[in-house]
Parts: sequence; structure tokens; C-alpha cells
Amino acid sequence: MTNNFQKIQKAHVIMCLFLVSIIGCKQENATSYSKLDNRALVAKVQEYYSKRLDNCISSLEEINVVDEISEKLNKYKLARREFKLIEPILAFADKENYKSLNASNILKIEEEDATDIKIRAPFGFQVIEELLHENEVEVIALKDAVNITKNRLKLIAANNTLYLKKHHILWLLRDQIARIALAGITGFDSPVLEQSLIEAKTNYETLFFIINTYKSEFSKDSLYSDFLNELQIAQKVLQKGDFESFNRYDFIKNHIHKQLELLVKTSEDWKVEFPLTMAFNNNITSLFSKETFNVDFFNDYHQLEKAMSDEKIALGKKLFNDKSLSKNGVMSCATCHIKDKAFTDGLATFSKQKRNTPTLPYAAYQQTFFHDGRAGSLEGQIVGVVENKNEFHTNLENLAETVKSDSVYTKSFTDLYGKVTDFNIRNAMANYIRSLGDFSSKFDKNINNKENTLTTSEINGFNLFMGKAKCATCHFPPVFNGTVPPNFTETEVESIGVPNLEETELDDDLGAYNIFKTEERKYFFKTSTVRNVSKTAPYMHNGVYETLEQVVDFYNKGGGQGLGYKVPNQTLPLDKLNLSEKEIKDLIAFMEALTDE
Repeated sequence: MTNNFQKIQKAHVIMCLFLVSIIGCKQENATSYSKLDNRALVAKVQEYYSKRLDNCISSLEEINVVDEISEKLNKYKLARREFKLIEPILAFADKENYKSLNASNILKIEEEDATDIKIRAPFGFQVIEELLHENEVEVIALKDAVNITKNRLKLIAANNTLYLKKHHILWLLRDQIARIALAGITGFDSPVLEQSLIEAKTNYETLFFIINTYKSEFSKDSLYSDFLNELQIAQKVLQKGDFESFNRYDFIKNHIHKQLELLVKTSEDWKVEFPLTMAFNNNITSLFSKETFNVDFFNDYHQLEKAMSDEKIALGKKLFNDKSLSKNGVMSCATCHIKDKAFTDGLATFSKQKRNTPTLPYAAYQQTFFHDGRAGSLEGQIVGVVENKNEFHTNLENLAETVKSDSVYTKSFTDLYGKVTDFNIRNAMANYIRSLGDFSSKFDKNINNKENTLTTSEINGFNLFMGKAKCATCHFPPVFNGTVPPNFTETEVESIGVPNLEETELDDDLGAYNIFKTEERKYFFKTSTVRNVSKTAPYMHNGVYETLEQVVDFYNKGGGQGLGYKVPNQTLPLDKLNLSEKEIKDLIAFMEALTDE
């Protein structure tokens, strides 16, 4: 119930931000939005968007008209190209419809509470793509998928009026540049054709069009020219690339980051004032930096408690290490979350616990907590620890009374929060956890040009992680966890078929199923971060694997189904990755390079 309330609260905050943005578009004061040239610019983008929406719909309709599978595939590719042309605009203007149209070919499960559970069959381009590549194409299923997708696009086309201010254009550009780097070039949404590089090149056509359309907004002709030139160079690099051999590390370091820098210069040149900050800070020039994220975006309570401060973090750290908060005074948070082990404990499972102790650095950048995702915030997660009979074995009332009995704590809370309450205690502890993770790894330093020390093996490993090995289609950079970029509003759970400790059959932990007893959620667990993975062994929710070699071998074989287990609704592709011994070593070398100082 707490999780549900927090999700509703989070959705409410996001909707409020969205409404502020949209209302601002419609009610902009006369001195700015009434300018004819700005209306004309938006009209050009609208015309471009509407035309390609219509083209996409027409190509989809033709799939069901032609008979040969090869012809259907060609029509699909045409429709997919038009979809990728509208993606930067659609993904910004209509996020939910974009997500549905571009979703993976797996069941969509929506769980608000035990009485409101929706199981939705997938539709959209990935579904059509996979159906077209079945050994025996199911024509009726294909026709249905095409029709549902086409009808959703028609609905969008009938309600597609765009309201765009200059800061919206900059957000749109930033989100798409990030989307290309963090999902587009990874194969996330082209699972069979693997035409992600060409599709990223197609995305840049639209970004080029938008920058060109807004030429009049640039006071510096050189900046306008530099931006267009960089987009053209990026397209050429993508055009020459092959999915498996493409150097994604070089592309992000030397092109994506340059585009973000140009975008910051553009915002300064256009004299844009951003009304609010979403997950990304408005002045980012790198995707792999502590300055990349607005940590408050991920905090349900930042509106109530005006965000983090050094004093609150210090107070939270003291509480984190205080054993007196547990019933018998023998356990603190630090008992299981040991700093030198990246805040894990090195055990398969802690005494009397069923699941492996998760790492805490970068926990701030996710939307659900615990392995099964049952808590919607760090403050909510701490409730579970306090009340767990195998952990603190107390309750929130006793927790507050214990803290109140300490005069030093009482003064600190009075100064920082006004008074001691169980929520304020949890908020302080949560703020300490939010401060962990500083993007100081060898990989971060290198991709940010602070040093040049990555080995060829480590670079190859990153490219494998982002490409052939398909790791980044679930462990999304830059945090390499399951929180989906570039909006970061959803943290995914996956079913991969983890074996039991004896590695004889599927582990009997049902994971997310236990929250609402949704059959389709059996064996689903949250996708954890890969950062600091060299320090967090053993691995998986039950600690079954002691080495990264064992973990990669599991994925290389196709997860649980690849091992021969019956895994209902496995989200991990069961196809073998066919990684060579050298590729496995390179992949592990990269993951080890994600270790923070």
C-alpha cells in the first residue's frame, strides 16, 4: 500500500510538472509567444511531424495489403523509418504512446494495488518485427499487431497539436541525443534486424531539421553551423558502422558529449530560462558524471523536505552506523552494507535472510527498492528494514523514541527538521544513501577525458556490453541499472531464470509475484546496477554465482531457459550470445573498470 501511495504521489508530481509545462505553452505572455516567427517555427515542426505520421500509417497499412513476406518486411522497414523520424518529437510530446509503440514484445503488467491489476498484450513495432521473422509467420497475428499499431498512430495523428516553447525544443533535442546513446545504439528496440545504427542516423535527420528550422534563434552563426556540422559527422560515423563492431565508446565520448556541449551553448545563446529540472540537469555536457542527474527528481519527498544538505547527509550517516536503532542494539545498516564491499556484505545471503544484500551506491537513481521492487522510495524501504524481525526487529514508534532519547540527535533534528519524527529519521538516512556513488570510476574518468588509461580490452568490453552482448538493453547506462533512460520514471523488473544454489533447477523465490500474487510476475526481480560489481560478489538475488565469469556464462547460454529450466515469461532472450573466451574477458574487464574510487 505504501508502494502504491508513493507511486501515485510520484505520478502526481510528474503530472503537475507536465501540466505546468503545457499550460505555460498555452498561456505564454504576449511579449514572447505572440511573436509570429515563433508560431511559424512551431508550425514547421508540426507540419514535419504530421507528414511523417501519415507516411508511417500508410506504410503500415500496406503491410497487410502485400502477400509476400519479403514485401511485408520492406513495408515494415519503411514504416519503421518514418517512426524513427518522428521519434524525437513523439517521445517528448506523448511519452506514454511512444513507450507503447516502441515497447518490447513482452506482456505489459500494471499493478496499482491488489484490486487493480492489468495484463496487456504488447503491440507496436518490436512485436511486428519479431512476427515477421518467425520461421512460420502467423499472418493473422501479424495483421492484428499491424492494425493495433496503425490505429494507435491514427489516434495520435488526430490529436497531435504541438505546443512548444524554446526550452521544450532544447529538452527534446537533449532527450533524443541521450536516447540515441543510452538505448538507440544498443539494439534495445531493434532486437532482430539490429538496424539500430541506421535508425540512430535517421533520428539525426530530425534533429538536423529542428536545428535548421530554428536557425533564426541563433545569434551566433558559428554555433548554428557547428551544431549542424556535428550532426552530419555523427550520421556519417553511424552510416559506416556495423552493429557488432561499432565503437560506441568513441561515439559517445567524441560525438554525444560534444552534442551535449553544443546544446548547453545553444541554451545560453538563445537565453533560455528553464522553468524546472527533470531527471537530467539542464546544463549537462556528459552522460557519466555526478553533475548529470538531478537527484531530487528521484526523491518522492523532496517537495516536503527541501532536498539534501551536507548536514542532513552527515546526520543520516551517523544513523546508518548506529546499532542502538535495532531492538537488541546489535545491528545497524552498516552491519549488512559494508563500505569496503560497495555497501554489500560478501555473503550469498545474510543470516536468516532469503536474498542477497544489494549494493547502495547509485541507489538514488531508481524508482523501486528491494530485489522485488516492493518499495517505492528509500524512505519506504527503510520501513521494511526497521520492521523485519531478522533485521532491526522494532517499529517506527520505537525508532523515533530511541532517537529522541539522545540529546545530540534531538538537537540535530530540531535544527535541521524542526523535530524528531520517524519520517525525518528515515529521510536523513535516505539522504545519506542518496549521496553514495560519485561516478569516479576509471571508465567515467576516461569517457569524460580526465585521463586516458582504459585498455583496449576494457573499451572492447564496453562496446560488447552496449552491443553484441545486449547487456545494456536491461542494464541501462549511465547507471547501468534497470531505470529506463532518458526519462528515468520506470525501473524495470525482469525474469531471467536464476538457478538455485545447487544449480540443479530454477530457484524457488517467486520475487515480484509475492507483492500482489500476479501470476505473470513469477520469478521477476529488479535489474540491479553493474557499477562496483567487482566488489559486490556473490551475484544474483540469491547469491548463486561467486564470480563474474559465472554470471557472464549464465547470460551467454540464454539464462534459465537456455539452461533447460521452465521459466514462465522469461524476459531475457533465450538465444545463446555466442561470446568467445576473449569477448568474455573483455566484458568482465569493462565491468571491473566501473569500480568507484
